[in-house]
Amino acid sequence: QVQLVESGGGLVQAGGSLRLSCAASGRTWSGYAMGWFSQAAGKEREFVATISWSGGRTYYADSVKGRFTISRDNDAKNTVYLQMNSLKPEDTAVYYCAVSTRSPSGTSKQNEYDYWGQGTQVTVSS
Repeated sequence: QVQLVESGGGLVQAGGSLRLSCAASGRTWSGYAMGWFSQAAGKEREFVATISWSGGRTYYADSVKGRFTISRDNDAKNTVYLQMNSLKPEDTAVYYCAVSTRSPSGTSKQNEYDYWGQGTQVTVSS
């Protein structure tokens, strides 16, 4: 079993930055794609960013392109990051990381992810 634990969320003013981390433990995970999703209150969970197993391919939602950067550390740290810059109030949400064992090049489709973290709250004040 893969266990995912997110951290780094918090309260920040508009225009500020946060760096989310997602630490994976359990089975070998370096061959799997990772992704970040967000869910605002009262809304459906939606795709934010994904990174391939090697880290060589990334893909972003249009709403975060140029502001967010996904990266991963495949050594013993087994961690994926989401650097969030120029934050906006509409970025306020719970952010989840996830692992896809079926799409090693990365995917935006939630149903292609097999393991999910518990989420971390990001709140951006205006």
